[in-house]
Amino acid sequence: MSRHVGLDLGGTNIKTAVIERREGDWSLLSTGSVQTGAAEGPEAVAANLVAVGSATIAANDDVETLGLGVPGHFDRESGRILLFPNLPGDWEGFPLRDRVATGLDMNIWMVNDARAFTIAEGLLGSGKGHNTVACITLGTGVGGGLMIGGRLHRGAFGVAGELGHQTVLPEGPLCGCGNRGCVEALVRADVLAADAGKDSAEEVFEGARGGDERCLVAVSRMAYYLGIGLANVVTILGPDCIVVGGGIAEAGELVMRPITEAVRSRVTLVPTDRIEILPATFGRFAGAVGAALAGSLRP
Repeated sequence: MSRHVGLDLGGTNIKTAVIERREGDWSLLSTGSVQTGAAEGPEAVAANLVAVGSATIAANDDVETLGLGVPGHFDRESGRILLFPNLPGDWEGFPLRDRVATGLDMNIWMVNDARAFTIAEGLLGSGKGHNTVACITLGTGVGGGLMIGGRLHRGAFGVAGELGHQTVLPEGPLCGCGNRGCVEALVRADVLAADAGKDSAEEVFEGARGGDERCLVAVSRMAYYLGIGLANVVTILGPDCIVVGGGIAEAGELVMRPITEAVRSRVTLVPTDRIEILPATFGRFAGAVGAALAGSLRP
């Protein structure tokens, strides 16, 4: 029996998961969430990660590893941040892995949060049993990942699977990555809310369920651009399963149905009725579960 902790750093919350492996089988023991405190800057966020990590480890016996999912890109050798497009502050070059490892007095494994989501859903969640899985997570940003033959596909430069940063509207709105017209720039939570004249994505979904025309149009527009992006993935990669997660995806069929319809309307080369488009099994804690798995498996 072994236990493993995962921390998922988000723009709003730090989510935690504790998983256990017993005789080859994995089980999820607990989850939790605390505020990130992103507005206070990198040092404060690192301190918050250490605090929640310490509390989680203290509440569980025999923790062997800790994985940290982060919302951007980092140097795999040094653990320094290269790009955090959706967190405020001067993150470039910040030694996040060392700060957290020193604070917890243990080695940690750092992984991109969308890749952590992919590991969780591809190995234990909705993608389990499928050969080629494409995962996309929708929320503050839009991340993605690919799993082929049960292994995370990183590509030549270690960043393969950034489904949210493919161009779907040339010369469209500026994205945090520096490109224009990315999926993320068109469908992330704050853009969806602004399109509908609401303060949050949750309000948009509530309005759409109530028949609010502007909210319904905003959801349709989001599905339209996601459909283009995911249809591209189907055509190029040929996944037999697409897993959709994150805060936006928790709206259920209100979002899943138009996304599925948008994808199927654009794919002509493969039998789209055989491609499963599924909501994430682990919901908003998928990234934390995947970080815990990554810490254990070191993919």
